[in-house]
Amino acid sequence: MATFRFVIADVFTDVPFGGNQVAVFTDARGIPEEQLQPLAREINYSETVFVYPAAGDGHARIRIFMPNIELPFAGHPILGTAFVLAQPLQLDEILLETGSGLVPVRLDRDGPQVVFGWMSQPEPTWEPFEGRAELSAILGATPTDLPLELYRQGPGHVLAELSSADAVAELTPDLGALARFMDEGAAVFARDGERWKLRVFVPAFGVPEDPATGSAAGPLSLHLARHGRIGFGDEIVIRQGVEIGRPSTLHSVARSAAEIEVGGCAVVVARGEFRL
Repeated sequence: MATFRFVIADVFTDVPFGGNQVAVFTDARGIPEEQLQPLAREINYSETVFVYPAAGDGHARIRIFMPNIELPFAGHPILGTAFVLAQPLQLDEILLETGSGLVPVRLDRDGPQVVFGWMSQPEPTWEPFEGRAELSAILGATPTDLPLELYRQGPGHVLAELSSADAVAELTPDLGALARFMDEGAAVFARDGERWKLRVFVPAFGVPEDPATGSAAGPLSLHLARHGRIGFGDEIVIRQGVEIGRPSTLHSVARSAAEIEVGGCAVVVARGEFRL
């Protein structure tokens, strides 16, 4: 029987029990391939990360699993893994090899402690989303006239703007209908004073509501810049997860479609092991 250790971090928060949870198996070399997806399903966080020695120019290679699928890229697992791995290595930048290529994460420190990280995200693709009427009925809300577009940066998200932050907070979507309607997530947002409010629903991937979604935050800043809501290069602050008791804060900036960064904090909250 082999023992495999993991670390749990709460990501896009600076306090325990907020943000989005990720479990990071810091040395996954001995875990059988057929056990990776069951382990992710057993832990049942929105993502679980398995770390391997680098195959190229990175410090480590990682694989990211949702409860029912492997992803090439996802935001909070990468940021959380960067905090977990870079802390003992005392790195100011860590390079993580993902299914979407090499992802650099710049780290700010307070003495030896990592306190903030900025990840450079892969360039997303986007396309018009034609299911406005169906999505509106499922959400129980009518989006503004800002175009509905499907962005893909690893997982896909349809970005839909509502008229107010209160309208976003009050959403009670039909999650079963959403899972049947599309495989992608619905990322619903609105301006909230100087910040932006975001909720993300991904029931088709086993995640009814995600508390912090880095792969939606980067496309959101690009979407807003492309349609004139903000300027390219403007940093936005996003609040997410409040409605499910895991408040999260994400920072995002799109300097261009090919230069997107998402940043935030993370805290390690637990360590454990599986015996397989």
